[in-house]
Amino acid sequence: MARSLTFAAIASAVLLAACSLAPHYEVPDVPVAAQYSTQGPWTAASPADQIDRAGWWKVYQEPELDALEQRLIAGNPDLRAALFHYEQAQAYIRQVKSQAYPQVSAAGNVQRARESDTRPLRSPTGPTDYNSATLGVQVDYEVDLWGRVRDSVAASKDEGQASQADLASTQLSLEIELARSYIDLRGLDQQIELVEATDAAYQKALDLTRTRHGAGIVSGLDVARASNQLSSAESDLTQIRARRAVLEHAIAVLVAASPSDFHIEPGTRRIALPTIPVGVPSALLQRRPDIAAAERRVAEANARIGVARSAYFPSLTLSAQGGVQSSALGSLFSLPSSYWAIGPSLAVYLMDGGKRRAQLDAAKEATEEAGARYRSVVLASFRQVEDDLTLLDDLGTATGQQQDAANAAETSVDLSLSRYRRGAVSYLDVVEAQSAALTAERSVIVLRTQQLDAGVDLIHAVGGLSLRHN
Repeated sequence: MARSLTFAAIASAVLLAACSLAPHYEVPDVPVAAQYSTQGPWTAASPADQIDRAGWWKVYQEPELDALEQRLIAGNPDLRAALFHYEQAQAYIRQVKSQAYPQVSAAGNVQRARESDTRPLRSPTGPTDYNSATLGVQVDYEVDLWGRVRDSVAASKDEGQASQADLASTQLSLEIELARSYIDLRGLDQQIELVEATDAAYQKALDLTRTRHGAGIVSGLDVARASNQLSSAESDLTQIRARRAVLEHAIAVLVAASPSDFHIEPGTRRIALPTIPVGVPSALLQRRPDIAAAERRVAEANARIGVARSAYFPSLTLSAQGGVQSSALGSLFSLPSSYWAIGPSLAVYLMDGGKRRAQLDAAKEATEEAGARYRSVVLASFRQVEDDLTLLDDLGTATGQQQDAANAAETSVDLSLSRYRRGAVSYLDVVEAQSAALTAERSVIVLRTQQLDAGVDLIHAVGGLSLRHN
């Protein structure tokens, strides 16, 4: 009869092990537009949060940027920290999975013991001093009646996938930061080249005013103005070089190099703006790793509701133990010294002061929190794409307009210098024309750099590029 009850309990446990108390999971709703409001010369993107983003920066055709990105991937400490965090998540998954298997333990002891003569109910014929030797094995298996283990494994897998997406997001963010810093550095190189050429022109203008002043053609005021203009330009050059040095130090840290030993040779070749795939807003939900991470954490929280609910129901553990025990080592492995036991045990909380209710409430609220964070990430992502599309479009127009202004300013400089040599205008007109030309030309460089930065930010906003789809 007892054996029948045992087998019945085991059979029932097997049937109930398929249960799960977690709610049916659905991805939180988010308002998604049919297309982005800003349209431009962009190509469609292929949706997939697992796209191969490796080498996306090659679209800029900058070998030095490629080399720096490779150094970042190999040694950046923040990226390595994210990798180790991901490895921890994988280890935790294996740890949780182990709960689905029987736990086997073995123990043995040999001791000399003495009983108290005044121990309650002590047998008067029993020995006071005796030896004890025990060697045994115990197997325990908690049957997953209500899906607690399975929901825990599901939650840990979701967290592992979120950590994997976090790793991808961290790597993409660092790669983007490096690309943006490199582009800004090259923009400063172009400004340095421009201001150096301007300084040379200002020096010639100063020499001209000094010659004319020596000949008594112009007053010392023109010399003072020319000298002031040259000194201001030299100060600008010093400031730009300082900004370049600081940016170079930041790049050194990104590639895990010492700023003191790191240097990037100046380069003024213009970087072309590449074609960037953007697709439609609905595709963004499948491309960005940070969105994927946020969604997986909603799924994780949902699974933990099932874990919390399972605490309301009995836990069934199947146990078996056996071994040998004797008061003499010589007879320890004889048949009479053997012992064993097998059978299920059922346990349930009768009163816990509201602990389980609080745990369940906390799990439900955590799911709502994760859902709200997911919606926030998605909406912020849509905004980032829209912002970068707008910047790319408007900055492109503004760059063209500013280039026209720079061309006009250069013409104004030539005319003012020509008229100054003929004595038709004062040197103040030359100074104003030259200052306006320098400002206009620097603005062109700044706008081009900002447009390139917006392009890099757009790549980040759409979740990276797959060169196979370009």
